[in-house]
Amino acid sequence: MGRRSDLLADRIVQGAEELAAFAEKLTDAEWTRPLSTNGSDRRTVGVIVNHVASIYPVEVDAVRGIASGQAVPVTWDDVAQLNARHASDNGAATKTQTLELLRKNSRAAADAVRKLTDEQLDTAAPFGLSYGAPVTAQFVVEDHPLRHPWHHLYRIRKALGR
Repeated sequence: MGRRSDLLADRIVQGAEELAAFAEKLTDAEWTRPLSTNGSDRRTVGVIVNHVASIYPVEVDAVRGIASGQAVPVTWDDVAQLNARHASDNGAATKTQTLELLRKNSRAAADAVRKLTDEQLDTAAPFGLSYGAPVTAQFVVEDHPLRHPWHHLYRIRKALGR
């Protein structure tokens, strides 16, 4: 719809491709390694990559809600429950399946963002993950589907000593 939405969409795909390129080179041992051996996040690297791939539709729904002026009351407790359920259900996801899902869902998210007008990107509504602050749809795009793969890529690299 506009230059801003196109640029945001391109960065969503860029982040997913960076994560995919890194994940493609992981050994089986690295793929199945827990992200932390003494921290609170014991999910494996593969589960984390699959989590990023799987959550794009949820993130896009939040963006659409805010873009339409509706409050999105999701909480960090909701996210923790979703992450735990995801880890339990997707522990055996293969690298091939996960990378296909990552590419498919990131492109779908980018396509959804490309359809947003500048007016929609500028629309603000209360967002639970921002503690009820009225944030813009652009902020939600940047803080969730755009930032999310970069955040986990950083954490994976750190866990693997790269």
